[in-house]
Amino acid sequence: MILTEHPRPSHTFVHVSDTHLPAERSPLYGSGTDADANLSLMLERLVSSGLKPDALLMTGDLVDRGDATAYRRLRALVEPAAAALECEVVWAAGNHDARGVMRAELGLSGAADEPVTEVRWFGGMRVIVLDSTVPGEHWGEIDEAQLGWLRDHLATPAPAGTLLLIHHPPLPTVLDLAVTVELRDQGRLASVLRGSDVRGILSGHVHHPSFGTFAGIPVAVASSSAYGQDLAQPVGATRGQDATQGYNLVHVYEDTIVHSAVGLERGTDVGEPVAADEAQRRIAGAGIGWRGVD
Repeated sequence: MILTEHPRPSHTFVHVSDTHLPAERSPLYGSGTDADANLSLMLERLVSSGLKPDALLMTGDLVDRGDATAYRRLRALVEPAAAALECEVVWAAGNHDARGVMRAELGLSGAADEPVTEVRWFGGMRVIVLDSTVPGEHWGEIDEAQLGWLRDHLATPAPAGTLLLIHHPPLPTVLDLAVTVELRDQGRLASVLRGSDVRGILSGHVHHPSFGTFAGIPVAVASSSAYGQDLAQPVGATRGQDATQGYNLVHVYEDTIVHSAVGLERGTDVGEPVAADEAQRRIAGAGIGWRGVD
């Protein structure tokens, strides 16, 4: 029998960002975009897929203006889906969130106005949440207190490594206007992360999938579930659109992590759809077995 090159992943996460629920359910920014409906559809498809992830990783801009009503609707959508998926939810703050309201409505620990930080464990894998928000601003920064806190935690490596959640991506932006809202003083964060066990940085903020490296660490940016950015605009221009919404699947292996962008749109079939049981039958028929499975 031929064995697959890799075993099944040790961990699976769903990376969702920039849900942007408004105070009351209404079209976002006067457009036809229904952020509630888009998130609901995304979660419905996840549940119907049969996926059993370790967690939903929510990387900020959870609501659009920090309103309590929006956080309540967010919980009403996300928590039943997480229960059906049999997974946990990890929340990170974005520049559109309000720390105190977010804490109160999502049941997070800590003083109202402190940065929203957390350490969660999934077996031997550690997930660390940083807060890159600067109250009253849309650009991001990690303050010295958080950097010290992060350094202390990273001093002890996790058996399966660490994932770092931070709303503002520590990457160059491909949209010129986004330099006004980027993560500032990135070098200070890089000095803490170099040589650590951080295997991946997960971010949002820019409303389009983006991938790169920072301090030698892979960075994966998820699109928004609310609305996307049109990257086919003339160079230097910016245009949000009611399209290209999506999320990332994160599959963790011993020697790599695979980030896969999943779009909200669904098109017509191309070629032959193959059901899951039929796919496994064909794999077995080809004489291939899964590595790590007896």
